[in-house]
Amino acid sequence: MSHPHPELSAPGDLPPGGLRVTALGGLGEVGRNMTVFEYDGRLLIVDCGVLFPEEHQPGVDLILPDFSSIRDRLEDVEALVLTHGHEDHIGATPYLLRERGDIPLVGSELTLALLGSKLREHRLLETAHHVVAEGDRITFGPFELEFVAVNHSIPDALAVAIRTGAGLVLHTGDFKMDQLPLDGRITDLRAFARLGEEGVDLFLTDSTNAEVPGFTTSEKEIAPVLDRVFRDSEKRLIVACFASHVHRVQQVLDAAVAHGRKVAYVGRSMVRNMAIARDLGHLTVPPGVLVDAKELADLPAHQQVLISTGSQGEPMSALSRIAQRNHHFVRIEEGDTVVLASSLIPGNENAVYRVINGLARWGANVVHKGNALVHVSGHASAGELLYCYNIVRPRNVMPVHGEIRHMLANAALARATGVENVVLAEDGVVVDLVDRVARVVGKVDCGYVFVDGASVGDVTESDLKDRRILGEEGFVSIIVVIDSVSGTIASGPEIHSRGNALEDEQFEEIKQPIIDALLQTVAEGNTDTYQLQQTIRRVVGRWVSNTHRRRPMIIPVVIEA
Repeated sequence: MSHPHPELSAPGDLPPGGLRVTALGGLGEVGRNMTVFEYDGRLLIVDCGVLFPEEHQPGVDLILPDFSSIRDRLEDVEALVLTHGHEDHIGATPYLLRERGDIPLVGSELTLALLGSKLREHRLLETAHHVVAEGDRITFGPFELEFVAVNHSIPDALAVAIRTGAGLVLHTGDFKMDQLPLDGRITDLRAFARLGEEGVDLFLTDSTNAEVPGFTTSEKEIAPVLDRVFRDSEKRLIVACFASHVHRVQQVLDAAVAHGRKVAYVGRSMVRNMAIARDLGHLTVPPGVLVDAKELADLPAHQQVLISTGSQGEPMSALSRIAQRNHHFVRIEEGDTVVLASSLIPGNENAVYRVINGLARWGANVVHKGNALVHVSGHASAGELLYCYNIVRPRNVMPVHGEIRHMLANAALARATGVENVVLAEDGVVVDLVDRVARVVGKVDCGYVFVDGASVGDVTESDLKDRRILGEEGFVSIIVVIDSVSGTIASGPEIHSRGNALEDEQFEEIKQPIIDALLQTVAEGNTDTYQLQQTIRRVVGRWVSNTHRRRPMIIPVVIEA
């Protein structure tokens, strides 16, 4: 399990009239958000996102929520509600639809458009779509849904109120309370207050910035900083941000027009997402400012702006390849300015700093959140959360979306406003709302599901441990041929070492101890190949550790002749 809870057992049956809430991701981590609601034998899912791997998970492309607890109940799913279009909320949807392809999808126009392009990439048929907007109400089975506008770092984000016979649940999704948003769409606090007057029985709130005091800075505060960066830059400008950050791209386009520059997108996801945002009216592209990236290269450097993916240091992203000077048409030059207009996702720090150092090495001026206000968070800080608690006055609170420290800080805020029952859960922990009281009743299995190329769920923690050992210590292979009749050594041991700076010749002194140990094992009647391999592994492992202070992977091969 990703967050084991040995003190909890499997939950019992849901009491009649009760609502069961089980998070399969997003609680105790920033990513793979997915929450399952059960009422009267039917299920409703809110969000289905991915988590991006950290350095200690080599070779992993994505991490999915664990569907195992609902796999045999997928026919009970009434709908999948998507609060907004970020990868950590929609990215795992194609993998869920592989298991049941006709789950109705519910979300805003932009969210479903971004998801649609993802489904086409996975060659999945688009299932029933229900486009909703703030103020809309729609019913699926026993779940009556009402949608509320919230402000976030992507347009068209929604909170969802879920009404059942068990009571009213309000799920904020990701949100903040920017009072001067670029698109003029603020978080609808009047709707929050109205729902509070109705009586919110369970309030699921975004915890990401609960440790941050005060209020999250407005997006408009970035515009003067970008204007100064454009004014001071004498050569090419490269701005890296998330491929879904429509507001940031709009600000860059506006600054480019003001300073007489042309703009090109770099990165397939950036080109695709901005085309969708433009077509739906969320991005205004001034006439003549946007050109093809190769066409941009023919212009003088002081007229060029590139908007690129790769703000998180992803190894294969456009910005990483630019930093390594192996991009096929963008070559970083001394005097160029690179703006990293994003926050650091936990776990990506080393990769981002590697890119910054790579760019600086070639003479680029790198502007990032650490030295200029070029990014603001999309999540509500402590002051905004306090406002929400005081407006909604919920009976029960369940912090979501954050690491454990974020959720603990959010819980403390709720208690400070007078909320008496705050439920702290993690992935797989089951919470029941019965008689308008929420409490933990058990757990379900909820591990990490790794995507590695075309493989989904086949890579285990044990595999990752082997990969880490191979990456850090290398391996030693030992091949021995045993005469199956006499039990003597017919050939070998032949020893090869890779990835640990140990030469094959250094293993000469251990060959005789290997032979002696094998002959003793055979003399004791242990002729099983596995037992002989274990003998080799033990002898060589001990010798390498004691002699060279290394712990490589030992790969013994015993062949019977």
